[in-house]
Amino acid sequence: MSTPSDSLPHSPAGSLAGHLKELRAKWGWFVALGIVMILAGLIALGSSYTLVIGTLISVYYIGAMMIVGGVAQIFHAFGMKGWGGFFFWLLDGILYLAAGVLAFTQPDLAATVLTLLLGIALIIGGLFRAIAAFQMRPAPGWGWILFSAIIAIILGVEITVQWPINSLWILGLFLGIDLLFNGFTVLMFGLGLKK
Repeated sequence: MSTPSDSLPHSPAGSLAGHLKELRAKWGWFVALGIVMILAGLIALGSSYTLVIGTLISVYYIGAMMIVGGVAQIFHAFGMKGWGGFFFWLLDGILYLAAGVLAFTQPDLAATVLTLLLGIALIIGGLFRAIAAFQMRPAPGWGWILFSAIIAIILGVEITVQWPINSLWILGLFLGIDLLFNGFTVLMFGLGLKK
């Protein structure tokens, strides 16, 4: 007996139907992952101590990614020797590597710099979103984009005004909030697959 997805094996719809069937069989894993992420988010937001730990985890994660990126870029530079961009790629890789090592050796300094950059990025991103919202007006939903822009700007200003005092906990706060929202999303996705 054939199923509706058997008639579409080579089409995107057939592929999606096959993947959906596999996902539905594993809905419980999504629910479990969502619950674990929500619990991790609640733990991260539980006290000022766990916020500091969350900040350190964030700094170490970013540092590790910068080290990996820096090493890869240095290897890439040696592959580009004849192309003429060798010193650019090499210098860029060395800077990435140095920033990653700094994140591990001086996590408090790295947290301070990352917190300031986060505040500035939220302000600039919010301004760009606000401009985009006004350009979209009167399209339906433009107000929601403006609302998110205002929230981003307020958060950015709040972070930069209280900088560097908030550097020890702000990244942990964002990590905890991200874990909560991501966990809730994965949980709802898993429950939706169960239906």
